[in-house]
Amino acid sequence: MKWEGRRKSTNVNDQRGQFSSGRRVALGGGGIGIVGIVIYLLVSMLGGGGGNLGDILSDAVINQPAQQQSQQQGTYTETAQEKELMAFLSVALADIEDTWGKILPASQYKTAYKEPQMTIYTGAINTACGAADSGVGPFYCPGDHTIYLDLSFYNTLTQKYGAKEGDFAMVYVVAHEAGHHVQTLLGVTQQLNALRQRVAQGTMSQTEFNRYSVAFELQADYLAGVVARYMQDRGYLERGDLSEAMSAAAVVGDDAIQKRYQGYVDPDTFNHGTSAQRQEWFKRGFEAGDLSQWDTFQGL
Repeated sequence: MKWEGRRKSTNVNDQRGQFSSGRRVALGGGGIGIVGIVIYLLVSMLGGGGGNLGDILSDAVINQPAQQQSQQQGTYTETAQEKELMAFLSVALADIEDTWGKILPASQYKTAYKEPQMTIYTGAINTACGAADSGVGPFYCPGDHTIYLDLSFYNTLTQKYGAKEGDFAMVYVVAHEAGHHVQTLLGVTQQLNALRQRVAQGTMSQTEFNRYSVAFELQADYLAGVVARYMQDRGYLERGDLSEAMSAAAVVGDDAIQKRYQGYVDPDTFNHGTSAQRQEWFKRGFEAGDLSQWDTFQGL
């Protein structure tokens, strides 16, 4: 992506190397991350059972390495790769702000866009949605309207999970999380949380709720596609950018992750969508370039 020399967002908060004593991972509130990596590890540790990522994490304690638990302010040293990635993501967030600042007021919802924050951290972080560590991957917290990201996720995405290397893979990631912010502004997150309460009350099964969770996450993928279209229309994309995003969408599909962590696929426990679904809804958002076809809940 062509990014050097362009506007950077002022909504990026650098908290790398700052102290965080939280060990409890409790990402409740609807806005879960782009990849449910931890759920499959926990399912294995707990002996099966599946379920929604947010619900499982609400009751789970992740045993972090000692160096993450006792991380002290001032011990972090930025690498050259991280410095460039930090600058790049600041420009990408600015493009996301420009996209929704234009589209939301002109949409059928006539909604002003309130810009989210993006906090970059290392190891662990305390949020309005609870404490989290970098193992959960990037996530959006609706409680403080903030995207949380550990830059090490880029290496996880490309080296461990096999996504194509390239800057636009991370644009897809951040645009997906910003999509959760749009969903919160438009009330979709709140509707999903109401359904989650029905599961807690016993009036909806976890399997049924998971279908809504998948639709929720695929809608965020659609919104990421809209951002990519905005960038293309302004001449920011380069050859290969879209294939990098599609590759990233493929490796974070529920089926791909389940095969990696548990060796088999259980569709009833999907909460983000298959690789094919995630690619398809990103593509639909890119082709539409607006909110005209974003209803992933139709037919549920």
